[in-house]
Amino acid sequence: MRLLLDEMYPSVVAEQLRAREHDVVSVHDLRYRGLEGAPDEDIFATALAEEGALVTENVPDFRRLEAGALARSEPHPTLVFTSNRQVPRGDPGTTGRLVEALHILLTGPSTPGGSYFLKRPASS
Repeated sequence: MRLLLDEMYPSVVAEQLRAREHDVVSVHDLRYRGLEGAPDEDIFATALAEEGALVTENVPDFRRLEAGALARSEPHPTLVFTSNRQVPRGDPGTTGRLVEALHILLTGPSTPGGSYFLKRPASS
């Protein structure tokens, strides 16, 4: 599964996951910088076009986009949600916990499309 990380995550998360041989890109990567500050619809469409999953903390806006696509019987990307409570951005250990949680998701059984709420690994 390919992941597209929304802008609230530092690019180092994508870099560390790529070092583990996962297909992960960030809106902060050179090729995707046009998505920095872009409307959520553009990020949603990019994840869909690239047949990837979107990782974001922005639950309300992306749930709304997902619901709209479902109501119109249109395809939508898989959405992986995190929260500042589960993976606090101000905590120095957050990057490692997020990388580990995404690594577990990416190495686990294949998951069908839909929405998922990512929890930090039990060991954290």
